[in-house]
Amino acid sequence: MATTDISALIDFYVREKDLTRERVIQALEASFITAYYKMVPGADRINNIRAVVNPQKGTVKIKAEMLVVEDEELVDAFNEVKLSVAQAAGTRSGKEYQPGDSISVNITPKDFGRIAVQTARQTMQQRIRKAEQEMLAEAFRDRAGEVVTGTVKRYDKGDVIVEVEKFEGLVPMRQRIPGEEYNSGDKMRFYVVEVRDGVRGQELILSRSHPNLVRRLFENEVLEIAEHTVDILTIVREAGYRTKMVVRSNDPNVDPIGACVGMRGARVKNVVNELNHEKVDILEYTEDKAAMVTESLAPIEPIKVKVDKDAHVVTVVVEDDKAAAKAKGRKGQNVRLTARLISTPDERWDVRVEAYDEKAQAKNLANEGASELSTVLGITNDMAAAMVAAGFTTVEGIAQYADAESLVEALGISETEAEDIMAKAQASC
Repeated sequence: MATTDISALIDFYVREKDLTRERVIQALEASFITAYYKMVPGADRINNIRAVVNPQKGTVKIKAEMLVVEDEELVDAFNEVKLSVAQAAGTRSGKEYQPGDSISVNITPKDFGRIAVQTARQTMQQRIRKAEQEMLAEAFRDRAGEVVTGTVKRYDKGDVIVEVEKFEGLVPMRQRIPGEEYNSGDKMRFYVVEVRDGVRGQELILSRSHPNLVRRLFENEVLEIAEHTVDILTIVREAGYRTKMVVRSNDPNVDPIGACVGMRGARVKNVVNELNHEKVDILEYTEDKAAMVTESLAPIEPIKVKVDKDAHVVTVVVEDDKAAAKAKGRKGQNVRLTARLISTPDERWDVRVEAYDEKAQAKNLANEGASELSTVLGITNDMAAAMVAAGFTTVEGIAQYADAESLVEALGISETEAEDIMAKAQASC
């Protein structure tokens, strides 16, 4: 192989793959060793073999480290050399060898460079790929969680291949935004998930669907978030459809939602455009789950919000079926995200939306009123229900307005029993 051939090959890979000359030369030397094994019968019996490429002189040599032994003790011609041969070589190089020494022996076949070049070219690509993977791992091993800009290159077995800083990353199906198109040449921003061992070796995994992509985009757009004047507490996302983000201000003079939205909505608009027009809801943090759910379902205004702390359920009653459908969102997406928003690692909450039913609400109110009367006045559930039906719905109302005669007539009880009920009602108030 001529000097220009070796130099041109090295320069090509340095330029096109952005590899160092040292890495390219290492890959070339490994390729020549592979070629040597294929060309020379029994080469696999040599224990210590290496290739030495000199791009300046245009030479390639195959050398083996062999053990110097007494002439009559030579047993393994592949890994041992006679003392007399070693001493002759030492005379030419100015070195002295003794039995047990190691000597580097040139075992390059005649015309090796010319014959081996084709084999080396075939294996070079694989070696270069390995060198690229090593550099990729070094470059991105500690960059998980960052956002990078990449250029879409192609599809490969269902994955989108993206060029990032002269490396190739891949976006698996589950890391893509549903319905988003990835055309060759498109520039996009991606979330760095990890560098992992995959079927292609070291793989840089990128994401467009990760919730933290939204977090990083807002950090880049909103100075107050970057400076921690405003904190992002929670992000829940169904990529391609909707994201809900909870923020809190550490400065009473800074409106956290206003900071994220920006002047005339410029900041949030930049994020939404980057996310292919995905809806982004920004909510201010509150410990009140009813208030958080109400804010999350806006602009729908609930008639009533009931929080069941024991069952971890928030029930939202809205005006009608149309409002209920709007509050739930596409395929229940809005309430699903709202439930995730108010949940914690230790407590999973559910959010239910119901249309207002006048008869059902009246019945519920009656049941609640009867339950209160039964507990406070010490009467049976049936008697409490009869009192509610007769218009005696609250303890306070009975204490202020009821008389014994009315209770006797409504409930069919004795005057003594009626007076006892009235006394308990007055005592409780």
